[in-house]
Order: sequence, then C-alpha cells, then structure tokens
Amino acid sequence: MHWKEFSEHCAELAALAETRFARDQLVLLGTLRPDGTPRISAVECDFAAGNLLIGMIHRSVKARDLLRDPRATVHSWPPGKDNPDGDVKLYGRAVEVTDPEVKRAYEDAIFKRIAWRPHEPYHCFAVDVESAGFLRFGGTDPEREEIWSWRAGGALTKRTAEVNV
Repeated sequence: MHWKEFSEHCAELAALAETRFARDQLVLLGTLRPDGTPRISAVECDFAAGNLLIGMIHRSVKARDLLRDPRATVHSWPPGKDNPDGDVKLYGRAVEVTDPEVKRAYEDAIFKRIAWRPHEPYHCFAVDVESAGFLRFGGTDPEREEIWSWRAGGALTKRTAEVNV
C-alpha cells in the first residue's frame, strides 16, 4: 500500500519512520541482485504526494535491481552499535514513478531539504509497504527488547521480550 494508506492503517509506526527518516536523511535499501543475493545501499528518501520516495542515478545497479524485481527492504540508518532509537524496518515493493506530478513533488521535497534538484534522466521509486517493524534493545529496561510488528490487513502489535544474554 502507498505510504499515505500505510500511515492511516499504522499511524504510530509510520510517524516513527517519518521522524527517523527525516532526521537521518539516509536509509538502507535492500534489493536483490540478478543472482538472488542481497544488495544493500545507502540512499536518501523523501515524503511527497502521499508516498515514501527514493531517487537514484539512472541505470544504477540498485535501480536495475528494482526494475527487474521490485521487492525491497527499507531500514533506518543505524546511529551506532548501541542504537538507542532502535531499528525501523519496512518491507514491500518499489514502484517506479512515472507520473510527472509525483516526480515534481519529489523534486520539490529534495529542493526544500538540500537546495538541489535531480535532473532527468533519473529513477524515482515509491515504496509500497506490505509489512513493517520496529525493534529496540534496552529502552526503559536494559533486560528487555521492544518489538512492534505490522502486516497489511492487520493491526500494529507491540510486545516486549527478555533479552537473551
């Protein structure tokens, strides 16, 4: 589902992701190489026109990965080994944006953030979210981990578990 719909179905996790992604300005994007092995890339993302949008250089290897197989994972940027803010993870599909209005909204969002605009040709993908999660070790209790999970058609679930030391 598009980001706007995801944020309506899972508002708390979507808000957490939006805050983290805007603050860090980078996420990790997982794609699949032609041989099926994973590829991880640091990318910038922006929210515009009701979408989570990721742009990339025309015909880059990660763009070709997504054009061939749209399955993708978006992971929050880890601030360090202790990572007190936890990890936000989104799983879904990257859909190439061809609508000129959505691309213009993406370009405007980038310009607002860093005073720069991409120039054609470039790829822009909207991330359609199928499931999402959040994991934080420690938090208020260093002996427990906080786990949130959501799947399309379901509700956000939250639980804590004892950390196996």
